[in-house]
Amino acid sequence: MSSQNIATYNDCVASLRASLNFLESSVETLGNGVADFPAWAPFSRQSAYVLMPILFFPHHYELIPQPTLAAAEASLRDEIGPYIALLLDRADRQLQRRERRVETLKARAELQHGRLAESRSTPASATASSAASARSAGRKLAGEEKLRARVVRQKKEALKYSVERLELEVLQKERELRKRLDS
Repeated sequence: MSSQNIATYNDCVASLRASLNFLESSVETLGNGVADFPAWAPFSRQSAYVLMPILFFPHHYELIPQPTLAAAEASLRDEIGPYIALLLDRADRQLQRRERRVETLKARAELQHGRLAESRSTPASATASSAASARSAGRKLAGEEKLRARVVRQKKEALKYSVERLELEVLQKERELRKRLDS
């Protein structure tokens, strides 16, 4: 072998040794840096696999000073605070309207129920006079009474359904409002 080749090989070996020294120094520095993490303290192949995703994570984060962050939060709170209060007031008013509507429908249903019960239990004197007129009218009057009773029953059922539906809507709105307030 020529002396020139030997010198080149010696330079390569020296560079390789210097690289190994740098690598050992890097491993030692990294080992010292993660020594407070028990699973990573003995820098091994397993801990290297654990560190790989952390070391090569592509996202970068900027750190913001606390006063800047507090100022941004205050600004955001001042900007959207009135709108949130307005929306909560609207929701409260809407819930109150729904409650009043439910109470009104309940009162109407009770009134209709009372009227229906009253029409079924008429006094004896009223029934005697109506019986005389009913005899003259015959089956036609009985058919009209049946029709009226059926209409009243249908109205009663419709009101019951409306009340139940409105109660369910109120419960749904209350749940939504609670969720919004909890968030």
